[in-house]
Amino acid sequence: MSNKKVVVTGSDGFIGSHLTELLVKSGYQVKALAQYNSFNHWGWLEDIECRDSIEIVSGDVRDPHFCKQLLKGCDVVFHLAALIAIPYSYSAPASYIDTNVTGTLNICQAALDSGIERLIHTSTSEVYGTAQYVPIDEKHPLQAQSPYSASKIAADAIAMSYYNAFDLPVTIARPFNTYGPRQSARAVIPTIISQIANGAKQIKLGDVTPTRDFNYVADTCAGFVALAQCEAAVGETVNMGSNSEISVADTLNLIKQIMHSDVEFIADQERLRPANSEVFRLWADNSKLQKLTGYLPEHGIQAGLEKTIEWFIRPANLAKYKSTIYNV
Repeated sequence: MSNKKVVVTGSDGFIGSHLTELLVKSGYQVKALAQYNSFNHWGWLEDIECRDSIEIVSGDVRDPHFCKQLLKGCDVVFHLAALIAIPYSYSAPASYIDTNVTGTLNICQAALDSGIERLIHTSTSEVYGTAQYVPIDEKHPLQAQSPYSASKIAADAIAMSYYNAFDLPVTIARPFNTYGPRQSARAVIPTIISQIANGAKQIKLGDVTPTRDFNYVADTCAGFVALAQCEAAVGETVNMGSNSEISVADTLNLIKQIMHSDVEFIADQERLRPANSEVFRLWADNSKLQKLTGYLPEHGIQAGLEKTIEWFIRPANLAKYKSTIYNV
């Protein structure tokens, strides 16, 4: 694999930083894209051990000229750069179109112009909306229940159109609810862990009745690499999940148990999604991933949460989170 040069967009984020580490360990030459900012800060890439083994580039996928330069001379692209916070998409929907849709268009066109061997485009289980049947396979109808999910549905369609129209070797990887070290505090698992670790006795939450298919970040990243190495996955959309579901409430109680906490959860109306926007049930059918690549997740929810909690409670890591602020 050492002769393959790989680009990871969104490498400065939660999943992207873990994927970058795995790719380095797997022998790839990695060019990591961090979103440009005037602080010259590389997000979670600042914390990874292999930082000196990668080429870090600052830029923005919204610029087509930049994307063309970024992909020049590269072989494989993992496209993860996106705006992902669902609540913020209610306030700034145009930003999601610019980054998620136009950004994907720019990466696809740059990949086509550069003769890229493989493009792994990142989707999300949110495109399915509330499950009409479970487990959810790749044929499940798509439902735009938030501006975020609408932007990802459009981005997926752009990516697949480049496969159909121009033979661009695209695979759409569709992760379900990934969690683990470095996850943003806008997500429920790190929100709970960080507040308990900081001594909170009461935690405000939105609806805890929905179910999710939680997948530990190392398993999500291994799925990405398995798809990139699978020629049969070209032109396919593939779920990456655990093939199980657990309610948010049960997940939170499991965190309490592991952390030996007596914290009280309080319903907060401000944290509820609009009624028609809430996704009440997600449960992945991951049989297509197994059939194509032979890969299945290795971490159950208990083991994954224990590793996540172990990372978060380290003082240096916990200090990076503003646990008292509601992060949209």
